[in-house]
Amino acid sequence: MVTDQLDERALDRLRWRCRRGMLENDLLIERFFERHAASLTTTQAAALGRLMDLSDNDLLDLLLRRAEPGDDLNSPEVREVLGLLRNPPR
Repeated sequence: MVTDQLDERALDRLRWRCRRGMLENDLLIERFFERHAASLTTTQAAALGRLMDLSDNDLLDLLLRRAEPGDDLNSPEVREVLGLLRNPPR
């Protein structure tokens, strides 16, 4: 399992890829980056990329806990990132 930190360029590309068409998703994702960008690993970035393949509505359902990841997304890495996205700041 790769756990290398993301470099600045990879982080910038990931932020760009995470831009969404639904404001609610953008707000939750931006909060995630504010809290976790400095510590993101390549494994977490790959899992986040898999979540970004979802439609806006499906992603929002996951973020708001109205749904759980299907079999295609049910991996420890995706669940970890989803947990980080779901948890509000303390």
